[in-house]
Amino acid sequence: VRQKNVKNIMLKNLLDACGGAIGFYTIGYAFAYADNASDSKTFIGNKNFLLLSFEGSGGDWIGWFFQFAFAATAATIVAGTVAERCQMAAYLAYSLFLTGFVYPVVVHSIWSGDGWITAFRDDPWQGVGVVDFAGSGVVHMTGGATALVAAIILGPRKGRFYDEDGNPLETPNNFAPHSVALQVLGTFILWFGWFGFNPGSALAIDNSGSAETAALCAVTTTLAAACGCVSAMFTDTMIEKSSTGEVSYDLTMAMNGALGGLVGITAGCSVVTPWAACIIGIIAGWVYIGFSKFLIKMKIDDAVDAIPVHFANGMWGVIAVGLFAEPDLMATAGYNDFPGIFYGGKGALLLCNFVSIVWICAWVFFLMTPFFVILNALGMFRVDALEEEVGLDISHHRGAAYDMSGAKKEDVEELMEVRASKHGKVEVPKEVANAAEETTA
Repeated sequence: VRQKNVKNIMLKNLLDACGGAIGFYTIGYAFAYADNASDSKTFIGNKNFLLLSFEGSGGDWIGWFFQFAFAATAATIVAGTVAERCQMAAYLAYSLFLTGFVYPVVVHSIWSGDGWITAFRDDPWQGVGVVDFAGSGVVHMTGGATALVAAIILGPRKGRFYDEDGNPLETPNNFAPHSVALQVLGTFILWFGWFGFNPGSALAIDNSGSAETAALCAVTTTLAAACGCVSAMFTDTMIEKSSTGEVSYDLTMAMNGALGGLVGITAGCSVVTPWAACIIGIIAGWVYIGFSKFLIKMKIDDAVDAIPVHFANGMWGVIAVGLFAEPDLMATAGYNDFPGIFYGGKGALLLCNFVSIVWICAWVFFLMTPFFVILNALGMFRVDALEEEVGLDISHHRGAAYDMSGAKKEDVEELMEVRASKHGKVEVPKEVANAAEETTA
């Protein structure tokens, strides 16, 4: 994001954790995970509101904490997409609604033992159920689909696709971020955090099977991210070379390609081999580039390209499981041994995972479209045009994130006079004088 909106996006990232914790504690976890006493398939959970039914075991508490982190992740995907023009009230509303109801229902259907398409039953749908180990679909597609709906209804930032008179620009404006260094740091932090999500989804390392699964997840996660990074960056370079004859290497493509690879491997990190992880990562880089360009063509403004990274590559990750799942690894990870297409599977696993894509899209679009439309109609969604132009830090957060002011010109001149009286004539350094003049101006 730009310098004028730094405080705003930082606060929203902080509140993602806070809102996610409150929403998932009060009702979200209860909707996501019911008890399995009835042994029947259900649409939504109905137990453990406010965690009141917990027996106090360590497994219960850490289970809630781990799942809360996934819920907060789904919410924070949206914050990046609608950055720089979304009202705080709207942000808080959708964050609580997403983590408290929309996301938990998706979780219940796929990860709960009571879910209607879960793999964690003795009688899973189609004999296999949906295999989404760490959430390419459950987490990333849900957040990405919400972001897509929000971006369409909210509209693009001022000056992105249209001029001041509302005429389409021949070339969309690319708004430079305030700190590329922080972007790179954020990418590394996310990559590191993924080793908690993917290997951590083994949930425990208490036998050789779970240890093998967690270790494999670390390897496949690393390889997919690396291949996604290289794939996106060099593919973009080759496209530029073919169209302009020039060659450059885009850091943004590299960073988002790596994140796309991470999202793409998340569903199958425990059930695919390292060579398959490389292929998944390479294709993830291409998926990111293609969907990013598609959004621009459709004039859908995604401030941080979260939709191509999370929604598009979330879909690819779920599909990839149906292609590359290795039967022995499936069994080790706690699933049955249905193989992917490339291991002789007849398509049952691919069908289940495809149905999960359709289900997630339908559920999210059905709920979030009217939700955002109502917010927009009430004038609660987008900030005022002048506030957007000035920046949300000044208009909403009591001032800019960075103090860019320098010394006053008269103070610099006084300092030089004092020094001159002690040491003879002292000239003001050019850069000091320029900074003082800019401050005075």
